[in-house]
Amino acid sequence: MSDKQLKCRQLNRRHFLSHSTSAVAATLATSAAIASESPPVTNPRATSGDNRHEPDWSQQLTITVGPGKADIVGKNEKAIQAAVDYVARLGSGSVKILPGEYRLRNSVFLPSDIRIVGSGDDSVLVKEESRSTKLVADSDWYDQEITLADAKGFKLGDGIFLTVAKPGAGGMVNLKRTLVAKNGNRFKLDRPLRKNVWLTGEPACRTSFPMFSGENIENVTIENLTFDGNRTNNVNMNGNYGGCIWLQDSNRMTMRGLTLRDYNGDGISWQICHDVIVENCHSIGNADLGLHPGSGSQRPLIRNNHLERNGIGIFWCWGVKYGLAENNKILGSTKHGMTIGHNDTDNIIRNNEIINSAIGGILFRNPTRGKDFWANRNTVEQNRIVDSGDENGIAIDITGHTKDIKITGNEIVETRKSAGRTGIRIGPDTTNIHLTDNQVTGFMKPIDDQRV
Repeated sequence: MSDKQLKCRQLNRRHFLSHSTSAVAATLATSAAIASESPPVTNPRATSGDNRHEPDWSQQLTITVGPGKADIVGKNEKAIQAAVDYVARLGSGSVKILPGEYRLRNSVFLPSDIRIVGSGDDSVLVKEESRSTKLVADSDWYDQEITLADAKGFKLGDGIFLTVAKPGAGGMVNLKRTLVAKNGNRFKLDRPLRKNVWLTGEPACRTSFPMFSGENIENVTIENLTFDGNRTNNVNMNGNYGGCIWLQDSNRMTMRGLTLRDYNGDGISWQICHDVIVENCHSIGNADLGLHPGSGSQRPLIRNNHLERNGIGIFWCWGVKYGLAENNKILGSTKHGMTIGHNDTDNIIRNNEIINSAIGGILFRNPTRGKDFWANRNTVEQNRIVDSGDENGIAIDITGHTKDIKITGNEIVETRKSAGRTGIRIGPDTTNIHLTDNQVTGFMKPIDDQRV
């Protein structure tokens, strides 16, 4: 291709992209104008293809699941999944999980536009004991099967978690699949691998899975259920891939009145999910994070939750913005009560109690890469933070190049001997940190401002 032809092609491509971008912007602007200028909808009707307005139906289809006398009788994830799929096929409705204990060997996979409601402490979902083994044959990225060293305890229908070191690079490949057929130690998977699983990467397979799993869905409500992760009998699962409840690329998810306990990982983890509501939930004794508003999640609303004996109570992950954490009780975290960091901006942390955290109360993390990836423009107000860390513990620790932070009206208390403890530490490279009307008592250093 000549230089003239190449230049012409580049100009045409830029012209196409410019017009494409302009067209998208124009479409969005037109939609916004229609929404703001149209007359209000006062008498909505169910109209084909219209998912913006619908009547407030007083009754909707409800399918019950239970050990007996239910629409679908069963005590495992297959019975719950059957009810969920039935309702999803009809477009919307509810699944009622009746009192009983349900043993799970795989995730319940969630669809859009559904409500799942239990009977509180009487509807208990238990994660079965996990099994682990190595792989003994290479599988290429286009394969849809694996070969296990020991197939004992692995059953068809099991949810599995595959890990393998990346060839020639650091880090791990993590894959979630379901076993659907077998011949001896060879198992077919529900989906192709799409990654190389080679013996050089020391691949492992374990029966591990989120108890509820949702990807690319919207408008889901989960209420009044108890999740038991059976922590002592299960291997740890990275919170980016699992948890009692795990969500990815999903919008308008509501979790209310749930108990999530003893999971070897996170209580609730949601990744790139927007307008998520978590309220009146108990996340207790989970190995890693009580609540994990994950990367890129916009506008999470986290309120009135009881978070106890988790690794970290609330972990604002990466690029979480415009969120509110309010009226939560965070007790006995084995690490920090709460941490916030990589590009987590414009959030409000208000009226929470953070008590007896093993390392510290609230940590503003220090990302190791990026020009301006700190947790800027956040507000911490009217919280009560008590007895944070060991003898050198810090109630609020602001590190790195964090800037534009408001710390106001908080009660920060140390009831033990002051030792070397600090109320608020402000790192030397931080800027524009505003402290107003805070009560800081019982510390050797109430305020340690390292900028001066």
